[in-house]
Formats: sequence, C-alpha cells, structure tokens
Amino acid sequence: MEAQKLREEFINFFKSKNHAQIPSASLVPENDPTVLFTTAGMHPLVPYLLGQKHPMGNRLCDYQKCVRTGDIDEVGDYSHLTFFEMLGNWSLGDYFKKESIAFSYEFLTKHLGFTNDQLAVTAFAGEDNIPRDDETAEIWKSHGLRDDQIFFYGREDNWWGPAGLTGPCGPDTEIFFDNGKPKCSENCGPSCHCGKYTEIWNNVFMQYFKDDKGNFSPLAQKNVDTGMGLERICCITEGKGSVYDTSLFAGIIGKIEEISGKKYEGEYVRDFRIVADHLRAATFILGDGVVPAKIGQGYILRRLIRRASRYMSKLGYDGVFMEKVCQVVIDQYGVNYPELIRERDNICAAITAEEEKFQRTLTKGLRRFNEMIAETNGSTVLDGEQVFRLYDTFGFPVELTAELAAEKGLKVDMEDFQNRFRTHQEKSRAGADQIFKGGLADHSEETTKLHTATHLLNAALRKLIDPDIRQKGSNITAERLRFDFNFDRKLTPEELKAIEDFVNDAIKADIPVVCTEMPIDEAKASGAIGVFDNKYGSIVKVYTIGDISAELCGGPHVTHTGELQGFKIKKEESSAAGVRRIKAVVGKF
Repeated sequence: MEAQKLREEFINFFKSKNHAQIPSASLVPENDPTVLFTTAGMHPLVPYLLGQKHPMGNRLCDYQKCVRTGDIDEVGDYSHLTFFEMLGNWSLGDYFKKESIAFSYEFLTKHLGFTNDQLAVTAFAGEDNIPRDDETAEIWKSHGLRDDQIFFYGREDNWWGPAGLTGPCGPDTEIFFDNGKPKCSENCGPSCHCGKYTEIWNNVFMQYFKDDKGNFSPLAQKNVDTGMGLERICCITEGKGSVYDTSLFAGIIGKIEEISGKKYEGEYVRDFRIVADHLRAATFILGDGVVPAKIGQGYILRRLIRRASRYMSKLGYDGVFMEKVCQVVIDQYGVNYPELIRERDNICAAITAEEEKFQRTLTKGLRRFNEMIAETNGSTVLDGEQVFRLYDTFGFPVELTAELAAEKGLKVDMEDFQNRFRTHQEKSRAGADQIFKGGLADHSEETTKLHTATHLLNAALRKLIDPDIRQKGSNITAERLRFDFNFDRKLTPEELKAIEDFVNDAIKADIPVVCTEMPIDEAKASGAIGVFDNKYGSIVKVYTIGDISAELCGGPHVTHTGELQGFKIKKEESSAAGVRRIKAVVGKF
C-alpha cells in the first residue's frame, strides 16, 4: 500500500473509532528545551499526557513529522532515516490496553491484510516490583495469537519513560512483522537482529508515576500512546527490501539520477540514499523556519546539507543542485504538509545559499590539504589528527582525503582517524543525551514564568521595534529564555532598554493571564498570533495578557504577570542571516 493511501486508511480508521485528527506539530518543539527536534508523535502532547485537557478531546490521531539524528552515520542502510513520519493514536484517560490492542489488531488484519501468522508481539517481563504484564499477553491471545508468538522482555525493550527523572511511565507492547524466515537460533525472537522480525507498531501504556525516590505508583489518568513508522510499514506493505525503495523515495531518487547521470544501483546505492534522506530532512527543517547556523537545530541542518553535498560529489556531480531535489520533496509532501508550499521560495533560497557557501569551504579545505602535504616532512602517512581536523573544520570527507593522498603517494592513518571520529561521536551523543535527560517539556515553576515572559517579549518587539517581527524559534530552560526573531540589524542599547521597561511595566501591572478555547478561525479573527499556523487543530487555546498580547499556545503560563517579579535582557546577538536572538531572565533584580 502506497504512503498516501496508508495515511488516509490510518486516519479514517481511527476517526471511525471516535478519534479526532490533530495536525502535525512543527519539527521545532514549542517551549521544550529538552530536545532539538520533535522525535515522536507524543512530544507535542506531553502537557495533555500529564493531565491538561486537550481542546480536541481525549481520543486523538495524527501523522507527525519527526527528525532523529542520533544514527545519522547509519543512514544509507536499508532502514535508518533522519526524517520520518509517525502514525499515532492516543487515549488521554479514556480507553486502555484492551481497546488499544483491539484497534491495532483490527487495523493490521482487516485494513492492511496481515495474517495472524505474520505477527509477533512483546510484553513487559516485570522488574523493580512491577509485575509481569500478563494482561497484555492474554489480550493478544484473545485475538488468536499463540504462546510462541508472544515474547516477554525487560525494561530495555518493553518499558517507556519517564522522560525525565520523574513522571508518567509504563510498559509497552511492540508489534512485529514476521517475514516467515527460519529462526536463526533457538532463542530467536523480536529482540534478535537477524532480520526475521521487523517492528511495525508500539503501544505504550502509561499507568505508573515514578517519584524522585524511585517509587512507582498507579497514575490517576492512564494514557495510551502509540506510534507506527510510515516508512517502515510502507516497506512491508509494498514488499520492498528497503525503505528507500518505497514510493516515498521514488521521485526523489529519480531526480538525483537525472541530475547526477548515475543509476541508483551497485556501488552508488548508499550515496543515493544519503543524499535523498538528507535533502528530504533539510527541506522539512527549512520549512519550519530553521536556518543553517553554528548551534542547535541550525547546526544539524547545516550538517545535513553539507553531507548531502559531499555524497553528491561521490556520484560525480559538483554543481549546485539541491533546490531541484527540494522542489520534488515539496511537490510530493505539500498536500499533507502545506507549510512546505507556503515556504517554497524560502526553502529553495536558503538551501542554495548554504550549498554555495559549502562549495567555497571545500576550496579552503583543499588549500589546507595541500598545506598538510607540504608539512609531511618525508612521511608517507597522514596522521588521524590532521585528517580529522579537515573533516571537522571543513566538512572534508575522509574518502576524498584518502583519494587525494593516494595521488601523492601517501596513505591515511584510518585507524587513528576512526578512533578520533568515535570519540567525537561519543561526545556528540553524550551531549544529545544531556539535552534529553531533563525530560520532555519541563513544566516547572521557573519555565512556566519564562513562557509568559516570552509572550511579553514578543509583544514588546512587535510594538516598539517592528510590527512585522515574528518568532523564528525559542528555547526555554529553568534558568533563561532564548527568543529568535526576524530582524536585519543589531538592536541599540536604547531599544533594549525600552523593551525591558515595556515588559517590566506589564509585570508591575500584575495583569491576569487568561486562557480561552475557541475555533481557530475565531482566534485569528480576534487578532491572536501563532508561530506555526499549520500545527493547530480546529479548537485552540489562546492566552491573552490584557491588551498587550494574544497568542495561540499550548501553555503553560502563570495566572498573573506579577508572578514574574522582573525581567532582564542578558544578551542580544545574531542567530543567523536576518535573524536576531535575545536571551533574558526573570526574577527580582
């Protein structure tokens, strides 16, 4: 079944089960400092999983765009991707295990045509005084699955959360496609990586709360959170051996073939896949307002673009080409993600500018390579430190360095390079883990104050500096807020002082912060502003602060501005071309 039909089948099925469809949220998480990108369908729903009432009800479904970069170096095999879509359905304190499993089973067998013999499932084996999830196993048996199709695994495989040190958590049941191949050993099961089993769906049952002492207690509101990867399920239903061979990539890879003059086969397969994946991801990231930069989301975007450029060079093409591939992505996905069509010109301009910039960087890298050759002092081997510096500073592919060195009769110390590269990866992943460690959507008292301060800052900028200013991104931690906005020059000290005074006057006035639910058309007609219009459902929350600010937002916020006590700008700087950044704090000063 092709991708668009799959999306429609999934949404229509859950609508028939009284689920409301919600639109995909932005790839840039709103008011969440713990992740760079939205990595799962549940991220935008964290406040509601924690107990807030969702405007669309307590049964929801969607298809959500996601980006994960932890395995970027694995991209190019049969399954790893940086950008992917997640089909999801949720129960917010409504149905639980029995209904959730029944829905998944019915969709897989009645709508996608799976037979019982093609399925295998897992359940939680029990750990830390939490019993084995026999309830889940019995539900699966009621649908005809045999004991030898049900596997029990521990916390690493069949437990979700909490996202931080404390919070909601619980067991899950993962659903796998069994391709019918013989077992590789007596212990072969879904946790085995022999290729017999492919995970297609994960149903998480949030039924416990873990406190700061490590104790687990039953949750008052039990939730269900499920996710099914669109690319992976397409791969199975279309009978393909790789996600890159599905209908989702046919047009993109076809365009790369046309540009490069090479065929997607043989020695070029991995190169094609990397270029296709990275440019699809870059198109979506640009579509959500991110621009190439030295840190954060912008750094990941830059890395994807530059990596795509390098691998296109391996296909023998060194010209400017990316905008042509982006156009294919936009045309293919625009019907489901209209922000791509709306941002088409910005996407194409930004990716071309970055591509051209990198080509100039490559020229500098070649110059540095020649300097390295001159510094070898008779040695026939380039050490790993030099080669890694070329890679890290100039984005110079080690394969290109090795080829150029061979032409000079030199070798590259690949073992030394790989050791340094692994160390770099470990540091990067540790940094990513640290970002995630704080938990999803920190809703502490301090971050709640800073959310409200962000609305006041946005209002001040629009009133005092330029009414056309729009938020281009934000990041909030317990210590400070970071607010990015479109503007093409540095703010003067007098302007920064006026902004501070405006916000502090609003704080001193102790204005009520009022949340109202209303239809989105009514919200827009009232003058409320939203950062990512496409992500809102038909019913939205509008937070109003007197006559100063009215914004579509998921919250949370203080009840009165006086709770902020005071506001101080710590820094104003450039974030990217045409984008400025303000860092500020709240409290007594």
